Amino acid sequence: MRLVVTGREGQVAASLLEASQGRAGVEVIAIGRPELDLAKPDTLIEAIAAAKPDIVVSAAAYTAVDQAEDEPDLAFAVNAVGAGKVAEAARRLGVPVIHLSTDYVFDGSKDSAYVETDATAPASVYGASKLAGEQAVALANPSHLILRTAWVYSPFGKNFVKTMLRLAADRDEIAVVADQWGNPTSALDIADAILHAAAMLHDDKSFGTFGIYHLAGTGEANWSGFARHILDTSRVSGGPWARVRDIATMDYPTKARRPANSRLSSAKFASVFGWNAPDWRQSTEMVVRRLLIGGTKQALTA
Repeated sequence: MRLVVTGREGQVAASLLEASQGRAGVEVIAIGRPELDLAKPDTLIEAIAAAKPDIVVSAAAYTAVDQAEDEPDLAFAVNAVGAGKVAEAARRLGVPVIHLSTDYVFDGSKDSAYVETDATAPASVYGASKLAGEQAVALANPSHLILRTAWVYSPFGKNFVKTMLRLAADRDEIAVVADQWGNPTSALDIADAILHAAAMLHDDKSFGTFGIYHLAGTGEANWSGFARHILDTSRVSGGPWARVRDIATMDYPTKARRPANSRLSSAKFASVFGWNAPDWRQSTEMVVRRLLIGGTKQALTA
């Protein structure tokens, strides 16, 4: 089974490449710029076809949430038009597409975890562009899995875990928002889930349970609780530590509005594919320890 994933530098792409190592019969190929550029749709079909995929994983995206407020055209070109073209390329090749989306398609006003049938209402340009991408993917390729995830971190790329460890190395106290809730999700777990689902799609060509799924870490936290667990794990492991001070969203203004509630129920994915994410604390501890083994400031900022 050959998975072709768009985007070489992203957390999910890097995690998929790592997860495929040592798995018999599984090959992951990551393609990105300049061969593939989501902002240049003409490059997509040729680049994807040349890699000869059995399944395409659409992971590349415009993810600068605040910057998207100033660059809506680029955000939509990449996250909507580009994503649709990736799905179209997969359809032309006769293969399914697995597309990564986000909790930001919701406005965060619900009191409980979001399920797949809840009404979408993005409150930011980034969220709107990702929702448009979901719609473009579904129209372009009936054989699609759209996986909404949230609060993604890993040993790769830039993410919240790395930021907390880097700040703790230089500060005694870190102010972190305490009134936004979600599911911290390891990209290592996302990669494992994708490989699990992809194997089912590959082995059963008649598998027809396509559509939208939520895929997030098990359990919930607010950002400050997430930060405390990161730093407590670091301290126990001999790494940097700092006090975490709770603040409100209004005390940390950002250009793009963040959902107060990003919690996602992943029960549908678990029921259909028989896969559950580990508790977010367990996955966070694994990533923190890996980063501390690297031990360099470069590892925390790369």
